[in-house]
Amino acid sequence: MTRRTGRERDVQEFGGGTRYLAVRAREDDRRDWLGAAKFCPLLGHLDIAHVGVMDAVSPFEVVRNQQSGTFMLACFEGEGAVWIDGRWVGIGPGQACLQPPFIRNALKCVNGQRWGFAWVRYEDAQERVPMVSAVSPITGAYDPAALLGAIRGLHAECSGQAAPAALHHWTQLIQHYVLRFARPHEPDPRLFRVWQRVAENLARPWTLAEMATIACVSEEHLRRLCKKEIGRSPKQHLIFLRLQEAANRLSSTDEKVEVIAREVGFESVFSFSNTFKRWIGWRPSDHRARVE
Repeated sequence: MTRRTGRERDVQEFGGGTRYLAVRAREDDRRDWLGAAKFCPLLGHLDIAHVGVMDAVSPFEVVRNQQSGTFMLACFEGEGAVWIDGRWVGIGPGQACLQPPFIRNALKCVNGQRWGFAWVRYEDAQERVPMVSAVSPITGAYDPAALLGAIRGLHAECSGQAAPAALHHWTQLIQHYVLRFARPHEPDPRLFRVWQRVAENLARPWTLAEMATIACVSEEHLRRLCKKEIGRSPKQHLIFLRLQEAANRLSSTDEKVEVIAREVGFESVFSFSNTFKRWIGWRPSDHRARVE
């Protein structure tokens, strides 16, 4: 099934052999693919829209051009690809990815492989307590077993007695296992210092040398730390933070695009617009209309 939304195209192709189970927060969520999903309103108390487990078979592909809530995916079998920072990135067993709000979310099977993953999708409105912070990883190592078990446990309970105490237990565990990835309990203090300083002054023309000095490490060591902890290079994460701030301002203020571009650190509107399009999925000038 393929849907069209404005100029862009939303895609939903599950393939004939794809199987999944899902639990949704709202009983009135009648989207076709969620028709058989179980119902648990406690998910909504955590700002979660739906959770599930997917056993995807090629030609599985999903593209959401207007994703407005955080999305986490944790792979337990096979391999697929997720659109991250303007390119396809492979996600295999023991890996997870975390997609922030207001970007294009796209995923697909690759090389004819089956792809098993658990997912958690947060509500369309920005979460009351945002999942993604300046030190959240975009991809990284992650044991999916606990999250997978919690989602299956919630689905089983919703299919049976639906005891409130058990439902509360499973939903809290799901939130806990997302937070375990999104907000490491002990983030590397060197990276924390760097990205805290950068976030306070995004307009500054930051260099790798300056950021390495803040972290008190060499430039090459900073690259390795960022790749390990965040899944991006320092340059890529700097762009990410700038675009996230720009997306927030575009959706919450009437500031001109030119002003926002300058204040988040882009030298020209042209460069800002092209980068925003490549990473987010559409032009800054289209962003306000999309999130209303």
